[in-house]
Amino acid sequence: MRTILITGPGGSGRTTVAAATAQRAAGEGVRTLLLSADRTDTLGAALGSATGPVPEEAAANLTTWRPDAVDRFRQDLTAFQSRAATVLDLLGAARLDAEEVTPLPGAEELSFLRALRDAALSERYDLLVVDLPPLQQALALLGLPEELRRYLRRLLPPERQAARALRPVLGRLAGVPMPSDWLYETAARWDVELAAVEAVLSDRNTAVRLVAEPGPAGADAVRTAGLGLALRGLRTEILIANRTLPETDPDSLLVGLLAQQRKALADWQEQPYDVHPVPHLGHDPRGADDLAALAVPPVNPAPAPVEWPVTDRRSDEGVLVWHIPLPGAIRDELDLIRRGDELVITVGPFRRIVPLPSALRRCTVAGAGLREGELRVRFAPDPDLWPATGR
Repeated sequence: MRTILITGPGGSGRTTVAAATAQRAAGEGVRTLLLSADRTDTLGAALGSATGPVPEEAAANLTTWRPDAVDRFRQDLTAFQSRAATVLDLLGAARLDAEEVTPLPGAEELSFLRALRDAALSERYDLLVVDLPPLQQALALLGLPEELRRYLRRLLPPERQAARALRPVLGRLAGVPMPSDWLYETAARWDVELAAVEAVLSDRNTAVRLVAEPGPAGADAVRTAGLGLALRGLRTEILIANRTLPETDPDSLLVGLLAQQRKALADWQEQPYDVHPVPHLGHDPRGADDLAALAVPPVNPAPAPVEWPVTDRRSDEGVLVWHIPLPGAIRDELDLIRRGDELVITVGPFRRIVPLPSALRRCTVAGAGLREGELRVRFAPDPDLWPATGR
């Protein structure tokens, strides 16, 4: 399935662009599911038909879905209480009724990620268009599966499950209770579900479309978004310059705004994105005719996947080089730390901990440089770990 993730700064019109993108694909005969993270029905207002917590057909070949995070959280909590019934009874804990449950912070994001996974795995559709939250929330949401999996592996390492038969003995020797099987089983189940979400995000048929209004604020948002998405290894296939103004009379009150838009568009043309202007209709788009008038870009085959290749320069320089694309990165905002078999990358407001490719785990960091939007980390083979034949 082809998956298009659409995000942008708040108020940039990303939900309307998502609706127009899905409508155009459906009109071309592509079986399309439009998934929205919006709490209110902004999507329904743009489409001209309400959307809700269950998938509903909005038009031929077009289905909409706006998951209910509260209901999903209640279902998960009820299931958790059932699995942990023995422990809760021993502690004398009172069970929570579904009606008194309010989602905890983060529950809405996890619920939406699971809905995204379910939608992407469905065989009923050929295209999934995802209306993500505003930019900063979207970047945090897209990084959540990887971060949570990392926490789970550190707190409850899967290899310790092999010693489950020894846990009662170890508990008596240590004098403290050992984790129960249900805890490891729950962690394993969550790991599988989060891995499935990661697989959708990293799939070669998944890409991001950024929506922003051309102007000073939009330019800053695009740079930040491109950097955050690149650090996550996500492809930005198109930058949609939304609400672009037509040429106007030099004496018009809009001439100043038009000049700002021209400058932003000229700057964006120099970035590694395909820039697609979408005209301002003069009013908020409502219904199929307005969405068609937006002339959003078509759904083409997915672009080439983002790669972080390792090049072998041992014969010339005695090093291996890891190439990490970071368009828009600034040298003074960049920091690297090697920690075991991981590299901690901090760039601007973003941070990611990435495992080293297997070949680089037997090397030491020999330096790094930022050139033309690409971070190049140099690794020197460790003589104590590198096979003699590899020299």
